[in-house]
Amino acid sequence: MTTERPVLDADARSVLDGIAAAPEAVLRLGVLAPGGYGKTTMLREIERAYRAAGVEATIVDDAHLLGDNELLSLRSMVEQGNTRIVVAYRPWPRSRALAALAESLGRVRAPLMPSAFTREQVKAVLPASSRALVDFVHHQTGGVPRFVARLAGLNAPEITAEVVASFRADLDWLDADVQKFLLAAEAGAALRLDLLSALLGKDVDAVGEVIEAGRATGLLAPDGTLLPVARVAVAALSRTDRRIAVRQKLAELQLRSGGPVLDLVKPLLGTGVGGPAVEAAFQAAAREALPTDPALSARLLAAVGTPSAEVAVRQAAASAMSGDLDAALRLADRVISGGDQEHRGAAAEVAAIALAHRGQLARSTELHRWSPSATSTAFAVVGQVGTGRLPSGTLPVAPPTMLDGGASLMAQGVVESVTGSATAALSTLVRAAALLEPAGRAVLLPDTPAALAALVAMQSGELSVAESVLERAVATSLGGVLMDVRHRLLRAWIAMVQGNLAQAREALVLLRKVGRPLEPRDWIFAVALEIGVARRNSDLAALKRTWDQACEAVLRHPVDLYTFLPLGEFAAAAARLRDQHRLAPHLTAARTLLRQLGDPPLWAVPLHWAGLHAAIIAEETSVAEEHAAALASFRDRSRYGALVSAAAESWLDVLAGKVDPDLVESAARGLHAAGQWWDAARLAGQAAIRTSDRQAMVRLLDCARLLQGRPVGAARKPAEPVAEAVDAGKLSDREREVAELVVGGLTYKQVGDRLFISAKTVEHHMARMRQRLGCTSRAELLDQLRQILG
Repeated sequence: MTTERPVLDADARSVLDGIAAAPEAVLRLGVLAPGGYGKTTMLREIERAYRAAGVEATIVDDAHLLGDNELLSLRSMVEQGNTRIVVAYRPWPRSRALAALAESLGRVRAPLMPSAFTREQVKAVLPASSRALVDFVHHQTGGVPRFVARLAGLNAPEITAEVVASFRADLDWLDADVQKFLLAAEAGAALRLDLLSALLGKDVDAVGEVIEAGRATGLLAPDGTLLPVARVAVAALSRTDRRIAVRQKLAELQLRSGGPVLDLVKPLLGTGVGGPAVEAAFQAAAREALPTDPALSARLLAAVGTPSAEVAVRQAAASAMSGDLDAALRLADRVISGGDQEHRGAAAEVAAIALAHRGQLARSTELHRWSPSATSTAFAVVGQVGTGRLPSGTLPVAPPTMLDGGASLMAQGVVESVTGSATAALSTLVRAAALLEPAGRAVLLPDTPAALAALVAMQSGELSVAESVLERAVATSLGGVLMDVRHRLLRAWIAMVQGNLAQAREALVLLRKVGRPLEPRDWIFAVALEIGVARRNSDLAALKRTWDQACEAVLRHPVDLYTFLPLGEFAAAAARLRDQHRLAPHLTAARTLLRQLGDPPLWAVPLHWAGLHAAIIAEETSVAEEHAAALASFRDRSRYGALVSAAAESWLDVLAGKVDPDLVESAARGLHAAGQWWDAARLAGQAAIRTSDRQAMVRLLDCARLLQGRPVGAARKPAEPVAEAVDAGKLSDREREVAELVVGGLTYKQVGDRLFISAKTVEHHMARMRQRLGCTSRAELLDQLRQILG
């Protein structure tokens, strides 16, 4: 112990106080506890107390190790009643002679039974340490005093090699059955009498004796399981071959009984054990691991010596669910090209799903059509629509299972998105997402109904629905790790179109921290987000820096219906960078795809809206008018189309110098209602800087700020002059806004874009502030502004 006097409980202190008060009194006492609970420490304190008083007493430790004759002699001393005697013993082994001695002591006085340390007692034993270390030691040791002392020298909550080595003496002297029991307890079978009976080859009564012997070591917690530190020690100090043999036997026994085997089998990975029984256990464990840890499931299946086609397909599916698409495609292709006809269809389905994530939707669709399952048939329809082909005939009838039902609804939803109304498609896809939510991560999908529903919702102005369905998908881990990135990217996309650029940017930063390379479908959305945030921030440097990635992302991902959103962002960026020719073939492919599907409004409107902005940026008025005309053709076919069409017409009028504040504000508010918050504020701001009507300008700027989510400034007087009189050393509200952004490092153009004014107006504000503050240089002005702004 690290303290001068040992930490004892109240009962032990009471015994010592009694000796100190009346040392001549006859004390006959038994001290009963498993090993490590401080019996020896207690005896040492009693012996010290009697020695200090000059009184003789008989002190006996480890009486459970004595022979019958010695025990009978001790009992005789107790029965005589005139000898001070204290005997300490474990609850096991318990011979008849020891039981008789314990009975005699018990008739005189109830045995003293030292208990485990409380957290406060652990704290008293340890040197000065943190609360976290005290909690760690108490948890690891269960408060057993001997083990607390072994961990007292730790500086951090971590079991060291020295601590583990200190348990060797506790384990080496145990007999073979107790050691085997402790290995079973380390494997988690301490409470399974049926498994222990078969493992030890003993009946239940004999197993009970072995368990009692194990408890007497002090290595077990009150619930019969190993203490955490003891579990580490048993695993580390036991012979490897013996530990593997126990695990293997337990797994075989558990497999026969139909119970879970994952925890038993997992430590056997990499040990080289084999045989039909072990391979069967590996496969059963893989089934258990698949819903929560598909990577582990794949490793377990890989441990099967010579896997059959069925096992290879299962391993391919597990690899895909864990995000390892390379392994999934290799394994699936091996089965497809092999001679096993029974499992080729299942392998084709796995390969099709992997290829969908790789952005090869056409090839994925062909493989789905080749697979005979009802799920693949439904997924093939999703792929057909995505590549511009409407399915012929009626949709397949889904079997009454969760996965097949969800896949069937996905197929129905995407068909409705091109042949019916956006509302019907969205409703169907949301129902599909709800149906698959209970499956969570335990389902392998080419895409999730939640992601498709979010795309439909975003392109029909229902952003709140998109947010809700994606939140639920993330919360339920729908589609597992393979789909998590897609769901988070789509949530970031919503943040971007709402003008919450910081949130969108943060989502991208978090994805980078994960460190895993993105599959082409996710990568094209991630790059488009980078492009979109940079464009909305007027960050030309970031736009140029990311543009080559955008061009590569489009090359790696052939155009399909479900990537129109990033394609639209790339179109605007290409116009800004005057590099439209690199994107032109892909935009042509997108328009061809739309024509093949009959120009469905849900998918056509967002692409024309993006094309309109690209043409405006490129100053191609005739092209912009063509897109506006196309949008006008959808005006009566959807609410979203009507709102966007009105905004397009208003935007072109503004660019032509025709600013009608009522029409602009109505169009901007319509865009805002459709979820296009950033575009709505942009429209109002562009109109404000192009009108010569001071009152209209103020009104439209306030509208822009309101739609942007910024507070509207105090009411201004209609006839307020541009050069307002301000006291020297003070800034107007507008000047303060300009100053804060310029001091923050933005260029005049970036400031103008943020405040919906021209760069020339920003320059004018800066010149006035410089003159009023009496600054002779720009550097001096910036220093003055920093002081004023605090």
